[in-house]
Amino acid sequence: MEFHLYLPQMRMTMPEIVERARNAERAGFAGIGLMDHLAPPQYIQGTMYEAMSTAGWIAAKTENLKVGHLVLCDMFRHPVVLAKQAVTLDHASEGRFELGIGWGSVPAELGRYGVGSTTPKVRVERMAETLAVLRLLWSGEQVSYQGEFFQLNEVMAHPVPTAPIPITIGGTGPRTLELVAEYADWWNLQINKIVELERLRSRAGKARVSIQQLITVVPPGATEAERDEILTTAQRRFGQMGSNGGLVAGTPAELTAHYRRMTDQGIDRTYAWFTDFAKPATLEAFAEVIENLR
Repeated sequence: MEFHLYLPQMRMTMPEIVERARNAERAGFAGIGLMDHLAPPQYIQGTMYEAMSTAGWIAAKTENLKVGHLVLCDMFRHPVVLAKQAVTLDHASEGRFELGIGWGSVPAELGRYGVGSTTPKVRVERMAETLAVLRLLWSGEQVSYQGEFFQLNEVMAHPVPTAPIPITIGGTGPRTLELVAEYADWWNLQINKIVELERLRSRAGKARVSIQQLITVVPPGATEAERDEILTTAQRRFGQMGSNGGLVAGTPAELTAHYRRMTDQGIDRTYAWFTDFAKPATLEAFAEVIENLR
């Protein structure tokens, strides 16, 4: 299994974000996934750094970590701009950038900021055109495109990617799965939909499967009282997000067993979202899990 740290770039300073990325790299994580919102969901008065700029800064401060997002909101960027941003980060990181993209998990945000439609059909079809435009532009050839949302007239985009940029798309809707099958290298499956993996897998084409899950690491040797306190704090912070399998807690040995079961189900990558915001000691302890799953 391939482990990525999920680290929403909010409620932290930029040096703290970089520190966590470096700690994750030392712990053996293969990559890091950031969030893409204009304000933190459910905490709109909080601080949040822009997603692509943050990815570039993390890439500059790490050596081997794959850098991407879970996921970028398609509505926030014109595909021509996104194509150029992605290739720039690809070259700057020497091939470590991955493109995660979706059609918006917080529709109200689009309306509040006036950046796009809140209608699901409009959003998913716009993303379909974005993916088509990216494929054309990354070819390096002169291309044209006439769609409902975007029009290109005999344009070229150089440089081209150093290698095909991996694409991650999440979701289980019929149209989304069509796009996964056509464009994605990774299909991110919502944890509450994991029971449907066997039924849906064939519709995702050749895309490999990833999940995102809230993780609470319980130090080995913790007493029952200490364990209960750790879990209570996690549940208080994340509430309903931790229900329906969204939150897994345990010692490194217990978490190893959990991820072995995930591997047996066909999960190839996990985005670990730590309920203590990825403190150094937590990442150090989780390194045992990563080593066990190599």
